[in-house]
Amino acid sequence: MLPLLSMTPWLYAGDPAVRLQTTHGDIDIRLFVDQAPQSVARFLEQVEAGQYNGNLFHRVIPGFIIQTGGYNALQEALPEPEPIRNEADNGIKNSIGTVAFAREDIIDSASRQFFINTGDNPSLDHSTSSCTREDEVRQAKAEARGLYRPSTCRTFGYAVFGMVIRGREVVHRIEALPTRTTETFDDLPESPIMIERAIQLPAID
Repeated sequence: MLPLLSMTPWLYAGDPAVRLQTTHGDIDIRLFVDQAPQSVARFLEQVEAGQYNGNLFHRVIPGFIIQTGGYNALQEALPEPEPIRNEADNGIKNSIGTVAFAREDIIDSASRQFFINTGDNPSLDHSTSSCTREDEVRQAKAEARGLYRPSTCRTFGYAVFGMVIRGREVVHRIEALPTRTTETFDDLPESPIMIERAIQLPAID
């Protein structure tokens, strides 16, 4: 089970919150607007526009993550908005119960998919050995010239922008579901698990 997280020092009075009404129960997420302003703005934008309603939890890995925000009930990919700047260097770790944006290999490629960490995942964190955007540009230039340049740095990391404050048992139930491999997904729950509706809650005092 996920631990109580209400005493975490980076939670501030007045933080916005969102409720995910899922087919397995409600999950309330407190958002770190001061530490991850662009990520929170994108998340709230998607919530306000109803873009997370009817989304499938398409990746469930016990002790790691549950992920959603990119596919509908028919397992069809949903339109992706423009990517945002990666805020993984905000000092918040991918610890159990935190919420972060998923992305592709490019540092600044997160757009709408997100995941909830169901374990402590330091491999997803930004660190002093993380690649920089300058490293990424140099690597791309080398590849454009047909050169192989092995990376000497670690991933930039995944931007944490929130934390589950209620519904930890719901996260646990989803995490424990049996999964299957398909042509598109490696860790898809055998029975569809959906976000029925995502709504913004009053700011938390």
